[in-house]
Formats: sequence, structure tokens, C-alpha cells
Amino acid sequence: MFCGLIFLSAQTKIYKGAEYRTKAAYTYGRFDVRLKSAYKDGMLTSFFTYNDNFPNTAWNEIDIEMLGRYSDDLQFNPITPGQINHVSHYQTSFNPASDYHIYGFEWTPVYVAWFVDGVEVHRQTGAHIEALNLPQKIMMNVWNPMYPNWVGEWNDNTLPAFAYYDWVSYSTHTPGTGTSGTGNNFTMQWKDDFNSWDTTRWSKATHTWNGNGCDFIHENAVFQDGNLILCLTKETSTGFTDIAGPSVKYARTASNGIAVQFTEEVDPVSAQNPSNYLSTNPAMQVTSVALRPDSVSVFLTLSNYNADSISNMLIYNIKDCSPAQNISSARNILLIKSKPLSFPIKINCGGEVYKDYLADQEWSPSVEYGRADGAVNQNTNTVSGTLDPDVYKSELNGIVEYKVRVPNGLYTVVLMMAENYFTSLGKRKFSIAVQGNIVVKNLDIFAEVGKSAQYQRLVNQVLVTDGIIDIHFMAQIDNAVLNGIIVYPISAQVNDHKKTLPHQWNIGQNFPNPFNGATIIPVTISSDDYLTIRFYDMLGREVSELPIGPVSQGEHFFRWNGMNTGGDKLASGVYYYVVQGRLNSATKKLVFIQ
Repeated sequence: MFCGLIFLSAQTKIYKGAEYRTKAAYTYGRFDVRLKSAYKDGMLTSFFTYNDNFPNTAWNEIDIEMLGRYSDDLQFNPITPGQINHVSHYQTSFNPASDYHIYGFEWTPVYVAWFVDGVEVHRQTGAHIEALNLPQKIMMNVWNPMYPNWVGEWNDNTLPAFAYYDWVSYSTHTPGTGTSGTGNNFTMQWKDDFNSWDTTRWSKATHTWNGNGCDFIHENAVFQDGNLILCLTKETSTGFTDIAGPSVKYARTASNGIAVQFTEEVDPVSAQNPSNYLSTNPAMQVTSVALRPDSVSVFLTLSNYNADSISNMLIYNIKDCSPAQNISSARNILLIKSKPLSFPIKINCGGEVYKDYLADQEWSPSVEYGRADGAVNQNTNTVSGTLDPDVYKSELNGIVEYKVRVPNGLYTVVLMMAENYFTSLGKRKFSIAVQGNIVVKNLDIFAEVGKSAQYQRLVNQVLVTDGIIDIHFMAQIDNAVLNGIIVYPISAQVNDHKKTLPHQWNIGQNFPNPFNGATIIPVTISSDDYLTIRFYDMLGREVSELPIGPVSQGEHFFRWNGMNTGGDKLASGVYYYVVQGRLNSATKKLVFIQ
């Protein structure tokens, strides 16, 4: 939970949250909840157990946290004596704020396992789990941490926020004699359906702590329609009451229209009414509006659209989805102007500008790329097996998401990583998903390449339909790390005004293939360009490079001899080759036989 070491009595903070906790403490068992989280930047929804006898006894805590900045992520974290975090992340196939789902964990003397809708999704074992041996209370809360790198930027226009808890159940750990849970090693003790406040079992909290932007108050833990509703509000309007209409979080130009995001879910009828959006340029008016699946974003199509000739939008009469159907006030919104990146896109994750690599930055509506979460680490190690060793002198440690804005189309994405800390197997493991598809599972960089050696993962045929490449990192053991990203376009609208057509720029299959001496790579380009050919093994690691340089329009043939960057022959196997121009790239496979 990353909270302060000492709970404080309720103070006069301007934001009010809520916490609901059992009076009894439990040692081991299965803990389940059915809930729908809040979806707001800068806050979180939780279900956890905690030893509130600290500092008289050691810190013990087991968390499930839903950070409102993410639409598809859960954070799991057992916090052990010394307040040591063991954070892991799991990418969901759904938005936890869109509907109810069942979440839970099993806590035993030798493991803690986390579950989503009855399926185990993560497990931790080892000495740190064995140190979780003190009685803990069951707790739920909503609050706004004062750590924007972790939870996102806070904006009180998003308030109020509500998290809905349908029920909570507890089963004791009864190995060999149980009736539920893994191996039938658990026995149900009770289930609370939250029809009312059971004061014999639960209490409402009235405290806060350093780093928490709100106080917990009784009025913000509400029972209604068979739910416990935990509320995060301003001090002037507490409880389960929504009197605020939706605000515009941002409006941003794109190549073919304007993207608008609101601070809450909006009514589909009013949100898709073109007359509720007025362009300040009389020649460009909204002709259609499409509500996106997240229910908080819309995309505007305009007549005679030109992103350079529009600066403001007047937005009004948008209703929210509350029973009161609150209506937004008229707002004149200054548009964020997109600034398309040049290809290939190279990012020095955690670092500054280096050669043609862009400096790292945090993700926000006003930028074209950036990270969510992750601490910047620097090291002096010399990483082997790379043409750009200085990229690996900085890293993002604990990264959860990296996003890059690109035109819709197909891309090749290269992820660059190195293990600069651990010197044995099994110390760091994480998985990576690109556009929601797992591309590497339980990656142990040291097991793949050793310490201070380049590991690259090449991901082909990355399809983008919403203008953003979304790279998601899920730690299993210790933290995920990332040093660099390269994005090559395969077939895309690569800037606001020009399309790249597949037949205009093409690479052929190398010949001979397979080969054991040298091979020829045919390339056809429609205009003068500057080419580089890079070669990758099946793990996505770059093994060789041909810096071709300036090339004239027409058909060309390039020879490659199967040598790596050090001048040695590669091992037999399947490799990828990526031909990269200023605006285009393409990828094919080849087979090398020694």
C-alpha cells in the first residue's frame, strides 16, 4: 500500500475517503471479494489484510490494489517486516471498473496466491512469505495517494469516485480437511452480503497517514442496494451523492479528428450528439461522434478537418451516467496539438537524449510517448552484445506501462533490456504484453543472456487501431526492467498528411534460403531513402547490422554473410531481418546453416 509508517487520527484534509475493516484479525485463510472499482487517475481501490498492531509487532500486509489510472491492471503486494514491498502486476482482459469481478487470495505458511474470478493468476513463495505470520484484519479502502508516479496525476474535477463491494467472504486454512480453495484446504467461515453495517464484525475507519491525500470518515462508507459503497469526495459533498457533471479531462488533435476524454463515464446519447461540440473554426464542424468502449472517451469527426487550423472546442450538455444525469457546463477547451514522431522511434528508457534516442518521460495527454510507474536507475556497467551500450546505463525499474502514440497500422517493436544487478537465476522474472498479447512470459534475463548483456525482444506485426502502442509489464519476482524501445513502421499512415502504401516499398525473401555462405536481400523503394538492415535471433536479440546508407529509387540487392557484430559466424538457426528506411520498415525470416 506504500502508506506511511504511523496511522494518524483524522485531520482536516479537503478530500474525504473511506475504509471498512474487520474488528477481528485472522492468521492464514482464503479471502474473497466481489467488487467494481473506481476508474479515476490519482486514486486506488483496495482489498487487503493488515496487521494494525504495528509498530508493536512487525509489518504484515497482503494487498490487491486497483489503480484508477489503469483500465486493465491489478497490483498484488505482500509487504513484509521492515515494510519491504514485493510488488507484482497482472494484466486483466477487462476493465475492473466496468463490472463486478471476484478477487481473492490464499494465505498459507508457505505461499500466497492471488485469484481473479476463481482462477489463480499469481503466486509467491519463499522466506518473505514465511515472514507473513501475524494476525491481520480484512480491510477495504479508497484513497488518493500523494505519489503521482505510482497512481497518476490527481485532478479533483474527477470527484466524486465510488467503489462498489458486493460481498466479502473468509475461509480458514484447514489443510487436508477443507471443502474449498486450492486442494480443498480451506473451510468457509462467513460471508457478508453487505445488506447493512454489521457492527459486530466491521468498523468504519477515522484516520489518515502521511502520503494519503484524504481523511477516512464514516459518512463515506455507505450501504445501498446490497452494496458497500466506499466514496472519495470533497469535504463539501460527502457520501454517496453525485451532483457534479462530467468535465473534460483533455481534448487532443489526431490525424483524422479530435479525441476527447471526460473525467467519468458519460451518457451515450448526449456524448454522441454532434451538436454538443462546437468548433471555433466555422469551416470545421463536428459531423459525427463515436463513444469508445471505455465509456469516458469520444472521437470527433469534423468536416474539412485540418489539425493545424483548429485550436479550441466548445463542449457542453454532456450528461454523466449517474441516476441524476448531471450535465456538464459549457467549457471552451484548448486542444492539445499532436506532434507526430519520426520513424524509427527510439527511446532511451530512464535516460536522456542519446544519439538518435529520445529522452525518457512520463506519460500524459500532452506527450507522444512515456512511462507509467517505474523508478529511474543508473549504472556504470558495460553491456555486451549491443551497438548502443550507453542505452543500458539507464533503466526503468518497476515499470508497469509504456505507451507510444503512432498512426494506426502495423509495426515492429523492439524491447531492449539487460540484467545489471542480479548474478544468479530466478531473482527477477516478469512477463510482457504488447497490445494485450503476451509476447514473453516469465522472462529471466540472467537465465537468457547472463549479467550485463543485451537482451532484445522483437515483436512483429503489432496492430494499432487506437493510435497508441501499449506495452504492459507484469512482474512475478522482483521488478520488471526496461532500457530502450525501438518502433519500426511496417504499414501505416506515418504522419498526418501522407500514407505509405504497401506496394510502394517492399522487401523480398532472401535467396538462397536456407543459406550457409552468403545470401541476397532484395529491396524495392519508390523514392530515394536511407536504409539500414538489422538482424535478430528468435529471442528478439539484435545480432548484426548492415548500415546501407543513401539508396536511390528502384530495386536493390544487398549481400549478408551471416556474421554477427563481432565478426564471428552466427549459429545455425532462424533469424529475422528488418529493413528500415526513414518512414518505412519491413520484416522477414531467413534460415542460416553452418
